[in-house]
Amino acid sequence: MTMVASRPAAVTVPSAASGPIAEAVASGELPGRVWIYSNYHCNLACSYCLTESSPRSERRQLTAEQMLAVAEQARSLGFTALGVTGGEPLLLPWLPETVLAMAHQLPVVLLTNGTLFAGDRIKRAAMLADPNIALQISLDSHLPDLNDMARGPDNFANVVSAVPRLVASGVRVRIATTTAGPLDSPLLDPLRDLVRSLGVCDEDHVIRPIVRRGRADERELGVLAAARDIPSELTIAADGAFWGSFGPTVRSGRLDTDLLLTRTILPLSVPANALLATMRGLPEGADASLGIR
Repeated sequence: MTMVASRPAAVTVPSAASGPIAEAVASGELPGRVWIYSNYHCNLACSYCLTESSPRSERRQLTAEQMLAVAEQARSLGFTALGVTGGEPLLLPWLPETVLAMAHQLPVVLLTNGTLFAGDRIKRAAMLADPNIALQISLDSHLPDLNDMARGPDNFANVVSAVPRLVASGVRVRIATTTAGPLDSPLLDPLRDLVRSLGVCDEDHVIRPIVRRGRADERELGVLAAARDIPSELTIAADGAFWGSFGPTVRSGRLDTDLLLTRTILPLSVPANALLATMRGLPEGADASLGIR
């Protein structure tokens, strides 16, 4: 019988924030999570990557101090959660300590391709066994060849080796599956079974579509989505602040600016208020029905 680890309860960080952002978050008008693109370079070059990340990509990274400032100011404004993505965030040697410090402000989900957890890195990952931190690792198929076709050689083997070790060390792991097919396809059932066997519960298995931006746009992969179809989560990158985590994408080596809110990232109140004002001028979109998250 396969044992699936129960999910540790996240710690809710109390906030006494007030003001238009806090009110909009509390009412559900504005999403509570702020995304942070820590960097753009990556050890992989996935076929549908939003940011055209690869080992040769321009780094365009934030500093630890900037990321901590975003976390602190997000909490004071009334946001309720943080997400860290890239590139591959764990290529930054100071990232685990920074994420742990950020989690003292708000709950954090850290996105990673899961291929770097070997040697000293798997030991250092144990510091992320915090109830306010979740690692979201990508796995797209139960078939190694099919998974690796999109993501890179040995990706499957590295992930299925790392996940049980992370779970055993107390780290909360989420699995993210990106698919070109229907999100409820029975063809994904063997992958769901595999994810359970790795110790990840069903509620921590996220299945989402490829969005036609970045490298996916060049290859005509995924669903087309306008701004109103993309969850309006404030997103901070070295290049500026964007509408949603699908905003700071790259196509043919150039940054997309169609979802750019402000070039200013700090103080965070500047892009946060710009996002709120922009949201109030748009009709509702189809992010829920498309499954973009």
